[in-house]
Amino acid sequence: MDRRVIQLAKKESIRIIRQAGQIAKNKFDNLVDIRSKGDSGDVVTEVDHMAEEIIINHIQSLFPDHQIHSEEAGLIGTPSDWQWLIDPLDGTNNFAIGLPIFTTSITLMYRKAPVLGVIYEPWTDRLFVSALNEGASCNDRPIHMKHSPNFLKGNIGWIQGHKVQNDPKAVILRQHIDVSFKRMLRLWAPTLQWCMLAKGDLDGIVLYNSEGDDLYSGVLMVKEAGGSVIDFEGIPFEGMSEEPYLIACHPDHKHDLLKIVKQGLHQ
Repeated sequence: MDRRVIQLAKKESIRIIRQAGQIAKNKFDNLVDIRSKGDSGDVVTEVDHMAEEIIINHIQSLFPDHQIHSEEAGLIGTPSDWQWLIDPLDGTNNFAIGLPIFTTSITLMYRKAPVLGVIYEPWTDRLFVSALNEGASCNDRPIHMKHSPNFLKGNIGWIQGHKVQNDPKAVILRQHIDVSFKRMLRLWAPTLQWCMLAKGDLDGIVLYNSEGDDLYSGVLMVKEAGGSVIDFEGIPFEGMSEEPYLIACHPDHKHDLLKIVKQGLHQ
């Protein structure tokens, strides 16, 4: 793996993600085109396509041999060790109803493992960056996972895939987590929840079958901030998964959170 590729990708991702994010900020609460997407209630806006286009064009101009997978455009290019994952507007449903909880996410994968994650929250002008073995930062300041002295009174983020809907097991687990902690948050902007966890604003995340272009930048962010990401069997999560069921938190709390998840799954 060529670290020079990662460093150039990091520099250029920071530059282009700010441009894409500014498009979203300028268009916020002033949308013209909102369309339904699939059967799960998801939507797509003109901002998704505008931001996506500017990011894809920039990446293709610099890394023509890299493959790209983007939320709206799908798969672009031939197979490569290097693959970019782009979510031009994570939190589109929030954006469409005038709720300023959304981000743009760019991930660089090497042989199906994340090596760079850049997430920009334009409304607050917060730029989160993580690179493999280089740590994580928010607006150039290092961020670290929080150890909570009273974990069971903490705040846990819940993330589920659009296709999960009201799956009975997911509903029961979600309710169990909700009553087991101080607060359970469902932001419908997964990358922002991962960043909140990495920054110490959340105490944990439970992810139920939510794979996509918005996953791996967040996973890398938490790991590089010192967090633990495991599956529902307690096995460290590496690489990619088509149906991920994940737990993320400070390493000192992973057994407690895993125990609560298992309780919820066996009710």
